[in-house]
Amino acid sequence: MKTLYRTIKSNNYRLRWIFMVPLLFFSCQGEKEKTGQAYLEYEVSMESPAGGLLNVILECSIPGSDTVIFRMPEWMPGYYQIMDYSDKLSNIKAAGSNGSSVEIVQKDDHSWMVIPGDNKTFKLSYNVLSDRRFVACNYLDTAHAYIIPAATFMYPDGYIHSPVSIRVKPFSEWDGIATGLDRVEGKDNEFNAPDFDILYDCPILAGDLDELEPFTVNGITHRFITWNAGEFDGAALMSDLKKIVEASVILMGELPYRDYTFIGIGPGQGGIEHLNNTTISFTGRGLDKPEGMKRILLFIAHEYFHNYNVKRIRPYELGPFDYEGGNRTNLLWFSEGATVYYEYLLVRRAGLMSDEDLLASIEGNINAYENDPGSRYQSLTQASYNTWSDGPFGNSAGGPDRAISYYDKGPIVSMILDFTIRNATGNSKSLDDVMRLLYNSYYKELCRGFTDAEFQRACETVAGISLAPEFEYVNTTGEIDYAKYLSYAGLGISESTDRQKGRKHFTIVRSETASPEQSAIFRSWTGN
Repeated sequence: MKTLYRTIKSNNYRLRWIFMVPLLFFSCQGEKEKTGQAYLEYEVSMESPAGGLLNVILECSIPGSDTVIFRMPEWMPGYYQIMDYSDKLSNIKAAGSNGSSVEIVQKDDHSWMVIPGDNKTFKLSYNVLSDRRFVACNYLDTAHAYIIPAATFMYPDGYIHSPVSIRVKPFSEWDGIATGLDRVEGKDNEFNAPDFDILYDCPILAGDLDELEPFTVNGITHRFITWNAGEFDGAALMSDLKKIVEASVILMGELPYRDYTFIGIGPGQGGIEHLNNTTISFTGRGLDKPEGMKRILLFIAHEYFHNYNVKRIRPYELGPFDYEGGNRTNLLWFSEGATVYYEYLLVRRAGLMSDEDLLASIEGNINAYENDPGSRYQSLTQASYNTWSDGPFGNSAGGPDRAISYYDKGPIVSMILDFTIRNATGNSKSLDDVMRLLYNSYYKELCRGFTDAEFQRACETVAGISLAPEFEYVNTTGEIDYAKYLSYAGLGISESTDRQKGRKHFTIVRSETASPEQSAIFRSWTGN
């Protein structure tokens, strides 16, 4: 663990510091695309934050290259939409290390060609407008900066696997930096990344930052660093998060990182997972009420569990990343939808919500899906593949009448697979075993993602039976037999219609005549 220079604010005290989050990841990297060692050193500064402009300077040397193409990513992993980050760039220039002129030509909307000439080392500089309060976008004002590396740092074509260094120069009135990047020894504001994939996985938060009292699980420190969080019971939040992490260890068997940080970016929208941290929109408001605390715990549990499901347990197509065109896969319903499912289970198994709360959460997904007109037109695989145009909630390009949200149907099908496996194995196996199988076999042993067929085969291996009928709910728009699958856990479902609103309403109910086997499935499912 590295020495940290800190700014802490808890309920009762406040100290000042620089935050650093050590990075740990497990990956199998391919060979570098080009021979020769590139020198790449970025500096990002924010001298005039009121204007919302980040200033970026790249000093670099690319051996043996007459021309260098620099590309701006068009999206970031974790948010599967083309973001057009290059639209935020301006004042793009190139110069030799001695100030001499270097020719630069724009090739297309998101790439530029630099002709270094006799300059072995040259500088590329540009500004980045940072004006959107959203977890996948840069934002800068007079109080803080939230920096998305994929939206900030161009990469030289052919050198995406090259090591990178980054110097952050925060506004002079700020004294805190939080990031998942490794700090350069002896340099408070300088960081390293082994390649651009890791750089793009590590957002940077700068400002007058606060930290809650950390906790440890399995000897590993977990921190919560935030900007402008307001007043709330930080000790209670951290106690609850510790229980969620502990429930995750029981589920998965280990923690795959050496340090983890929850980074609260202030007001905004959304959260995005990373290898050793998550960035979440967070203000601390409403946490004095049970419902408010439950919502934030579910939200954070979702982003946290992604450190397993998608960052390590991943579809084959999600790596290596195509930062221009995107990475389409049929399995986002599992990467995102199963993570929704496990956010419910983890919070329940941690003892932070009731059985009734768990059932109500599933009910919410059922009601949302069954009242979605798109349920008649789009399957889960289609929703996953088309998210780049339809959006994650199925309401963008084609309109809400033709698309669904895999955040709704995904957890439903995850539950169906879970209950089917439990029923087929006499409650000796579950979807938990599938998660562990995928983690150990594909991530740790094979060091790759899994195909659609391999995912189904993993589920069927654990179940010991064919799951073809259940995977029909993945690949088609067929009507779901809720009663059949809920009955495996001693549950039923009732349906009513609000004729005035034209909406169906489904309620999950506990059966009074559940068998001992059904009751056992329910108890093990909830963690009782």
